[in-house]
Amino acid sequence: MTTLNLSWWIWILVSLCVVTAAQLFYYLFFFLRLAYYRKKDLPVPEPQPVTTIVCARDEAANLVKNIPGVLVQVYDAPHEVIIVNDNSIDESKYLLEAFQKDYPQLQIVELKQEAKLIPGKKFPLSMGIKTARYDIVLLTDADCVPATEYWIDRMQQAFTSNIEIVLGYSPYHKFKGTLNKLIRFETFHTALQYLSYALAGMPYMGVGRNLAYKRDVFFRNKGFSAFNHIPSGDDDLFINKAATSKNTTVVIDKAAFTLSEPKRTWSDWWVQKARHYSTAKYYKFTHKFLLGAYAISHFLLYPLLVISLFTPCWQWALGVFALRMLVQGWVYYQAMRQLDERDLWPWFPLLDIWMFAYYLIFVPGLLKKPKVVWK
Repeated sequence: MTTLNLSWWIWILVSLCVVTAAQLFYYLFFFLRLAYYRKKDLPVPEPQPVTTIVCARDEAANLVKNIPGVLVQVYDAPHEVIIVNDNSIDESKYLLEAFQKDYPQLQIVELKQEAKLIPGKKFPLSMGIKTARYDIVLLTDADCVPATEYWIDRMQQAFTSNIEIVLGYSPYHKFKGTLNKLIRFETFHTALQYLSYALAGMPYMGVGRNLAYKRDVFFRNKGFSAFNHIPSGDDDLFINKAATSKNTTVVIDKAAFTLSEPKRTWSDWWVQKARHYSTAKYYKFTHKFLLGAYAISHFLLYPLLVISLFTPCWQWALGVFALRMLVQGWVYYQAMRQLDERDLWPWFPLLDIWMFAYYLIFVPGLLKKPKVVWK
């Protein structure tokens, strides 16, 4: 074996060690915060008035199924539920009027005209926030349902003196099938990042299926005006702009989850994820760098491992990979326990390999111009 060849093998092993070290940094510095998160033992604050907002376009079927869970919340302070009916052509209008007869806290905002040059649901959501009577606005979607009747109560408890933004978690319903596991794992993996970053004092996004903030922070940041031209971003881009280490917190409580309806076909999921990933390029530079470095190190891990297995250093390569898998499995188990996704844990080695293909499939979405629809 020549010196040149030996150097080449060593460089492969060194590269594997570098990307593994990067992965371990993220798991031990960021993700461990979620895995071992414990809510601070503080006095429960007095309930504050809350406005819950749901934007819906042709969502009659989902409104019938999910809105009762929003309307029957157990909450002792004044609260209202605003449904923004955004140019629906189905029977949503009549359905909401029927709900309103039984639930006086329900307010309906009827939109009958499209907002030109403002694609997505940013305009209807802005109208809902402007209509809200209370300072705390709690957001979810028509295809989501609170996991318990204490969702409003648990989310609003996080609004202590300096807090203006509260990030929640919205898992998907559990069904049989490979697609459901992949969707739920990707959702868990995303939450592992944005919740852990927030706990590290670096909040960068939230999900509109379970998100709360104060109207004042919305108006102070001029709403969605900075990215009105982008179809998505009403949740993650707004949080990326407005959230700081001091004004943002998380709620990790199974009673405060909202359960979402997963896509049932690969093509629908493809469209959904491509739309969501089209906003990441607008994040702040620090967030793009950290998220990019994590994704690149994750992506390079498996090609470097496979190449290393055909070198004289294959035993070292397996040892390095085994260390990473042990740390990953330990962190994943604890984090999945926090987020009630423990049934995914036995599958995490295969799901981790899937992420290599996931990056190949969806990263090109960062470069494409998204479609101008929000449903």
